[in-house]
Amino acid sequence: MDVLELYRRTGALLEGHFLLRSGMHSPLFLQSAALLQHPLYAEAVGEALGRLFEEEKVDFVIGPALGGVVLAFVVAKALGARALFAEKDGMGGMTLRRGLTVNPGDRFLAVEDVVTTGESVRKAIQAAEARGGVLVGVGAIVDRSGGRAAFGVPFRALLALEVPQYPEEACPLCREGVPLEEV
Repeated sequence: MDVLELYRRTGALLEGHFLLRSGMHSPLFLQSAALLQHPLYAEAVGEALGRLFEEEKVDFVIGPALGGVVLAFVVAKALGARALFAEKDGMGGMTLRRGLTVNPGDRFLAVEDVVTTGESVRKAIQAAEARGGVLVGVGAIVDRSGGRAAFGVPFRALLALEVPQYPEEACPLCREGVPLEEV
């Protein structure tokens, strides 16, 4: 599967000057919601990501809201597992919505659309572990961490993408006067 082509085909690959959640600037942004809004593409991505973890035998798949909700669902469907999501708790962390069940010892896979620092998916992992879940892997559609994201379990992505990121003070796009877009 050519993941980058799916991003292009759906208009989810954006080029310009973007302010990332991390505070860094980048000339490229992957708008995964634009890709995952297409059920056939979402299902194909979920099946491909699920195949990377089919040996893990998971009870549930979790993703951080909002970006990881659809992805967790399609990966869970591919693995025959439950789909959960974690949402912001208002204190800088994440929590599981009431009614989402984690039994002590449940094995889980955490997923995220694009991993840059891994911070969002780490918060979802912490929410599941706080309920007794046991993390067995982390998956992403795109790893743009440059191999720096580590979770202490297997981390696998459909695509590793080296994308430049700059702190504001060293951003060549800022120096060139390219308008900054928040995403």
